[in-house]
Amino acid sequence: MNFTDYQSQALTTLTTSHEYGTIDAELMSQVLGLVGESGEVAEKFKKLLRDHNGQITEETKAEIAKELGDILWYISSVSHCLGISLETVASSNLKKVLSRKSRGVTHGSGDNR
Repeated sequence: MNFTDYQSQALTTLTTSHEYGTIDAELMSQVLGLVGESGEVAEKFKKLLRDHNGQITEETKAEIAKELGDILWYISSVSHCLGISLETVASSNLKKVLSRKSRGVTHGSGDNR
């Protein structure tokens, strides 16, 4: 499956519409959903460290994969609400990280390195 197909199908489950170019309750709902799901992934890793000495099982991987899928859904919906295709998000990110790699600046901080 490619990102265009994923986004097209995922958006059929988006329950409300959004007017591009505005920050409204719909966009903020999607952004907060993204933050919440990201927190759920972090929480799973915290519990792995706290309760299981950092040991990742196949069951835990499956649980984390579900949460990562939720994050992907929210990334798709946020990008849609902004009028940006998921394909554009993915290709722009890949271009950025490959540029950092070729310039030897994968470590460090800052968006524009």
